Amino acid sequence: MDELAHKRNAAAAVRNTLFLVFRIGDERYALQAVDVVEVLPRLQLKPIAHAPAWVAGVFAYRGAVVPVIDLSELTFGRPAQLRTSTRLVLVHYRGEPGQPARVLGLLLEQANDTLRCDPAEFQPYGLDNRQAPYLGPVREDAQGLQQWVRVDDLLGPEVRELLFPAVPLDPASLEEPR
Repeated sequence: MDELAHKRNAAAAVRNTLFLVFRIGDERYALQAVDVVEVLPRLQLKPIAHAPAWVAGVFAYRGAVVPVIDLSELTFGRPAQLRTSTRLVLVHYRGEPGQPARVLGLLLEQANDTLRCDPAEFQPYGLDNRQAPYLGPVREDAQGLQQWVRVDDLLGPEVRELLFPAVPLDPASLEEPR
């Protein structure tokens, strides 16, 4: 391979980004692989009483309790189908610039494929969807449209405070004096 072709291939590789591909029903979505901490099989979760329906529960991960969002429930109001390909995908969630990353779990259907492409292939779709700011631009391929899910835009301020309170509850404050 000549030097010019090598440089051209290296430049193309730099522009390409790896995405984890999943589905919600029949629709295809992708999130950047750099946001992914780990992909786990669907696990038993501890349900949280009085939490919104799209909070699937919590589970212990490496000494920390991690909240889990059912992305299908959050997006379309119906729970993720319990398939063998439904995964619990742990992601780095920052929420706001300058905030430390926290681990957030996402229940994702058919999360068993990846895509490598230039992020510029994703284009705006002409709708200001303020109710779901995490649903980013779309790209077209032979299978139709695929939408980019932006992890850091998943939770609004009130939900972020619910799942990741600024001042965590002190267990000692729960004890009643006898």
